[in-house]
Amino acid sequence: MTKLKNKVIWITGASSGIGEALTYELAKRGNKLILSSRRKEELERVKGNCPAQAQADIRTLPLDLSKPDTLQLSAEAAIQLFGHVDVLVNNGGISQRSLAKDTILDVDRRVMEVDYFGQIALTKYLIPHFIERKQGHYVTITSITGKVGTPYRTGYSAAKHALHGFFDALRAELWNESPAIYVTLVCPGWIRTNVSINALVGDGSKNEKMDPTTAAGLPPEVLAKKMVRAIEAKKKEVYIAGMKETTAVYLKRFFPNLLARIIRKAQVR
Repeated sequence: MTKLKNKVIWITGASSGIGEALTYELAKRGNKLILSSRRKEELERVKGNCPAQAQADIRTLPLDLSKPDTLQLSAEAAIQLFGHVDVLVNNGGISQRSLAKDTILDVDRRVMEVDYFGQIALTKYLIPHFIERKQGHYVTITSITGKVGTPYRTGYSAAKHALHGFFDALRAELWNESPAIYVTLVCPGWIRTNVSINALVGDGSKNEKMDPTTAAGLPPEVLAKKMVRAIEAKKKEVYIAGMKETTAVYLKRFFPNLLARIIRKAQVR
């Protein structure tokens, strides 16, 4: 197990929720952090909330995952900030709360652009850097819905499933370049963040509501601690969720017909 200390770690979606909690956890451990999201002022707030002694080793790098033409420059800038990147945490994203029949195609495209294409763009731009150094670690936050599709999340679930396909294949490819380049897929269940409030509904507007399931989810601080342990252990895939969500993953694998009947009536919002 390699301890996450004195590493250069780039976190997207660092201005709130899971990314913010992970920033605080990694800052306490003495890492050099690059914080990215669209909102510069929120990134500065998160940086300011870190321990005073850690702030000298934290940089903010605003970016927009929905603008692919800008992301190569973002990756180059991230490398230059500390001279290299050890770990990329693909955490930025947007969710969805609408039935497929009520959802315009532009919503599916937007979710896929941010949650899938934005993530793999940054990933691809760092591949030459990791290969040159013969080391590196991709950590991608997917979701239990990346393993189990549920109602009201067709576009979101599709994007998260796509991430699993991409990163499983990438892991196999990079092993031949260097066994010291790792890929970890983190699959959270319900986490107590603003993800449902900021989620898109069928017409592309924001949901502006907190799901009861999200409100009752794990605190992001708990998730962050467990994520750090999974990264240190170089796990290939980890489920950090309640009993119901985790059970659903194994039902999908071994009893898919049973899960299909359960999902029809499941309380998912």
